[in-house]
Amino acid sequence: MQQGTLMRKVKSKSWKKQRYFKLQEDCMTIWYQSKRTGKTESAFSISDVETVREGHQSEVLQSLAEEFPAERCFTIVFYGRRGNLDLIAGSAEEAQCWIQGLRQLVESHSTRKRSPLTFPSPFCLSTPRSFSLASVLGLLTWIRDWFQKADKNKDGRMNFKEVQRLLKMMNVDMNEDHAMRLFQAADKSESGTLEGEEFVLFYKALTQREEVLSLFQDFSEDGKKLTLLELVDFLQQEQLEGEGTEELAMELIDKYEPSETAKARHVLSADGFLMYLCSPEGSIFNPRHRALWQDMSQPLCHYFISSSHNTYLIEDQIRGQSSIEGYIRALKRGCRCLEVDCWDGPNGEPLVYHGHTFTSKIPFREVVSTLGKYAFQQGSFAKRTPGSGHFTQRKGCPCRGSILPCRGAEAPGPGTPGPCAGPPPSPTPQELKHKILLKGKKIGRLEDTLDGPADEAPELSDEDNGAEAEEEKRRAKVGDAERVSALQKDRESLAQALSDCVIYCKSVSFQGFQEARTHSRPSEISSFSEAKARKLIRESGNEFVRHNAWQLSRIYPSGMRTDSSNYNPQEMWNAGCQIVALNFQTAGTEMDLNDGLFSQNGRCGYVLKPPFMRHEGTPFNPSDPSTWESYGPATLTIQVISGQQLPKVANSKDEAVIDPLVRVEIHGVPADQAHQETKYIENNGFNPRWDETLQFQLRVPELALVRFVVEDYDKTSRNDFVGQFTLPFANIKPGYRHIHLLSKDGTNIPPSSLFVHIRITE
Repeated sequence: MQQGTLMRKVKSKSWKKQRYFKLQEDCMTIWYQSKRTGKTESAFSISDVETVREGHQSEVLQSLAEEFPAERCFTIVFYGRRGNLDLIAGSAEEAQCWIQGLRQLVESHSTRKRSPLTFPSPFCLSTPRSFSLASVLGLLTWIRDWFQKADKNKDGRMNFKEVQRLLKMMNVDMNEDHAMRLFQAADKSESGTLEGEEFVLFYKALTQREEVLSLFQDFSEDGKKLTLLELVDFLQQEQLEGEGTEELAMELIDKYEPSETAKARHVLSADGFLMYLCSPEGSIFNPRHRALWQDMSQPLCHYFISSSHNTYLIEDQIRGQSSIEGYIRALKRGCRCLEVDCWDGPNGEPLVYHGHTFTSKIPFREVVSTLGKYAFQQGSFAKRTPGSGHFTQRKGCPCRGSILPCRGAEAPGPGTPGPCAGPPPSPTPQELKHKILLKGKKIGRLEDTLDGPADEAPELSDEDNGAEAEEEKRRAKVGDAERVSALQKDRESLAQALSDCVIYCKSVSFQGFQEARTHSRPSEISSFSEAKARKLIRESGNEFVRHNAWQLSRIYPSGMRTDSSNYNPQEMWNAGCQIVALNFQTAGTEMDLNDGLFSQNGRCGYVLKPPFMRHEGTPFNPSDPSTWESYGPATLTIQVISGQQLPKVANSKDEAVIDPLVRVEIHGVPADQAHQETKYIENNGFNPRWDETLQFQLRVPELALVRFVVEDYDKTSRNDFVGQFTLPFANIKPGYRHIHLLSKDGTNIPPSSLFVHIRITE
């Protein structure tokens, strides 16, 4: 890899250009140049790479399978919305060299990101000899990266002008006199430049965490260490840890104290204290809730289920690209309900695309093959939870048996209710582990299908309620003869093999709550446009909640959202709707809420609904505050203390420095919707200090999501997004906590974080 390799960069079946790829000396940057012109085209960092896929694992490489063997092909997958890089090596050996090398570099970088030392501190820098080799390498790499960025003339030293440039790059607008004092204090050789250990000293002074040191000294009698009892006092009084605090204190010392001498004495140094606060145990997100902690043995209708709309699209709804990448990205994000629209294709092979539009098409076979590879890969817990697919089918389904053998959910066995003995029971995620459910139309008995062949109402805006009501009346007048005719047409176009796969999620048209109570079954599911769902919530909120306590509901975006924008999922979750389908390809608040809700419970894509939403006689109505009295209101108090190494706004200039502010948003029932924000700190994105307190009253905290947003203040235009983090109120850990920020695409942006103090009172 160090010598460089000539490979083919592929964009399509006809676009294959030879490029010379080389790993730079920093082992972090890869550039490539044209073989013909020798001009460097582009470069990317290892930190941008999410994973490396081996073989024909993209549409482009699959289309070239007959020309180039899988052993020579691989795909570099980047974080966020950046397109993948498909490459063909000259030999299988060269391909393996790059695949294994890149994977090792990516894993090494990921390990450094997970290390507490990703948040460098003056305490940690003072005792490097006490660290593990991996920690030292991680820290040195971090510091070296900044050094190399600022060392413009590449002489291995930094003069004061280069230091000033570094400060701008790090989002710091520091007074020149103060910067000079730090520079001179670190310049032990008095050479007028910083090199090696001198730069480490400068970095140490720059990253001083006075607010953490002050907190440490509040509980330390001598100001140098926390004894075991002092640490226990801190954990009980501030972190509100329950039973077993002394055992927890011992674990934290053993895990985060870098000094072996201090460990032996059962004390925690300032180094270890900061490392604890920056660790998962010091995160605002309850670490116990990161794992699979909820009961998974309840009916499917008792869970919110992470769901996507038109999963195959990675762009807009009219002319956008259809790609198996849409399925891979959604599944890796924890999605458990995918959408597959099947249409007639040449030679009897069905295609997947958005019907009656100009979107590109992908073979159904490739989609199913992709699902077979990735459906149960996301995390150790998602591997065990069922997936579901919303199928719209226009032709036969010849691929299922050969590509997904033994993965579909099976009909109830002997002795259990079945098609001839009543409806199948509503299954649980526990019972359906490793299974794939299909949602779709079903060929069945006449009485099973008299509710009509269609399950999705026409797309209507909120202003179309009158037309919508007329449409419902018209449908209600359709005679049985017409329904039988529709049934016969369905029989002609619907493949029996696919119909047989639909066991627990038979699509039925919603004809009203009374009709559903009388004739519907737990194994059936109805779909609602966002406008229809809002109307039901507004006019019959309690009935909708009760309906969702025993039957699945799927909500999908308006057909007017041709740009793949999203509706607010929170209002649908407030009514207990389980399958709230969003356009996963579109970043924004809506996907932040979705990612936040499903970041718990092992990221398995299933979240148990609150108890008051799981029984059919519930009085709860999201639109009626008088029904909320018994649900335990809470007061959330947040002291926003400081920020650390906040990222710059995308595409900003090197000399630009942000003016950060923090906004805290509450998303929940209408009465709980609120937001407050801090003042902005002028010209400091490196270590801004706010020390402001925000307070919120929550009527139904079980449904609330809390979103922390950092923005760059602009007095003349809209503020720019910097980073965010969203989590359910129920997963918040009180006390002094760090919030590790995410990008607009939901990826980590280390070492950016907020430091806060949380209090919850009932």
